[in-house]
This record gives sequence, C-alpha cells and structure tokens, in this order.
Amino acid sequence: MTTIGYAPGAYDLFHIGHLNVLKHAKQRCDYLIAGVVSDEMLELARGRAPMIPLAERLEIVRNIGFVDEVHAEVVPDKLDTWGELRFHRFFKGDDWRGTPKGEDLERRFAEVGVEVIYFPYTMHTSSTALRRALALLEGTGEREEVQ
Repeated sequence: MTTIGYAPGAYDLFHIGHLNVLKHAKQRCDYLIAGVVSDEMLELARGRAPMIPLAERLEIVRNIGFVDEVHAEVVPDKLDTWGELRFHRFFKGDDWRGTPKGEDLERRFAEVGVEVIYFPYTMHTSSTALRRALALLEGTGEREEVQ
C-alpha cells in the first residue's frame, strides 16, 4: 500500500521552517500532498490575507522536489479535505500539539484512521516574524521599492 501524506500550511513568505516540514513529511510517506491554504481561508482563520497570493504560493510549493502534488485548500474543515484526498498521515507543526484545536483534530482523524504526526516548530523563523520585520522596514523607509 502506498502511504499518502498531507502537509497543509499557508506557506506564505516561504522559509526554512516550511521546507523542513515538507522534507520531514516526505520521509514519513510514499506520496506527499502539500495543502496550500487559500487566501480566503487564511483571512477567515487569521483575520488577514497572506502577503503572497495563492497562485504564487502553489507554484513555489509545487516546485519543491519532494512534494508530489499540491492541493489548494479551500474549505475550513480538514476532514472535508481528507474526504477528497484520502491521505493516511497528516503532518503539522508541534505548536498544535496539546491544544484544544490539535486534540480535536487528532480525535476526528483517528475516527477515519488518519495518523497525526507533529514536527518541531521552527521558532527562530516564522512567516509572522518575517511579516513583522517587513512592517518595521516599511515604517523606517529602509525597504526598497521593487519594480
């Protein structure tokens, strides 16, 4: 049997933490699907739009060598995504571990036979930190205009 893994994320301002999650996920499955959360779902979940639009984030992730397929995640419930893709393993950063949201996800996935696997969250690099740094640069006028 081919083990299918699913690694969802915003993958906004793609950085080493994102790369590590995808690399480690591929080591634990035969076929890796990277779920790229849509702009609308990110706005719903986080209250803000991503800096990089969905089409560009899909293209970036699609070109990572160990990603076999990308999927635009356009529904809020991960179980609905499972219903469409039928993956066996779900990969997430360990910042979800032990949280009510993470525990609910584990319980619901266990009911359909999906194993939830956590990877260490990359504390020193995150899209949130990069977003803050960009905001600071914009505030000081140090950011060059990109043509």
